[in-house]
Amino acid sequence: MATSTDHDITILNGLIETTLDSAHGYDEAAKDARNPQFKTLFGKRAIERKQVTAELQGEVRRLGVTPEQDGTILGKAHRVFLNLKTAVGGSDQGVVNEVEAGEDHIKAKYEKALADTDLSAPVRDLILRAYRSVKSGHDEMRALKHALERAS
Repeated sequence: MATSTDHDITILNGLIETTLDSAHGYDEAAKDARNPQFKTLFGKRAIERKQVTAELQGEVRRLGVTPEQDGTILGKAHRVFLNLKTAVGGSDQGVVNEVEAGEDHIKAKYEKALADTDLSAPVRDLILRAYRSVKSGHDEMRALKHALERAS
C-alpha cells in the first residue's frame, strides 16, 4: 500500500519534471529571442525555475528518495517545435506566444497539485510557495503576449 510519503514524492517528482521543462524552455527562448530585453527576461525566469526545481528536489531528498533530474518527453518535443518554428522565420512574438503556452501548462500542473487533498501539509506549503513563483511568471508572460499583440 502506498504511503502519504510515496504520494508526496510522486507529486513532487511530477512537478520537478514540469518545472525543469519550463526552465529549459526559458533557456531556449532566451537563445531564440531577438530582443535583448526578452533574452534577459527569459534568462532570469530560467534561473528562477531552476531554483524552484532545486527546492522541490531538496524536499524529495529529505523524504529519502533521489529526485527526478530531467524533464518530460513532451517538454523536449515542445522545445524542438519552438526551435523549428524559430528557424523557419519565427519572431519575438512567436517565441513569446510559445513561452506563454508553456506557462499555461505549468500553472495548470501546480494548480492540480494544490487541489490534491492527499498531500502532507509541509509538501503542500512548499508547492504553494513554488506556485507563487510560477504564477508570477505566467502572469508576466501573459501580459507581455497581450502587449505585443496590441502593438502589432
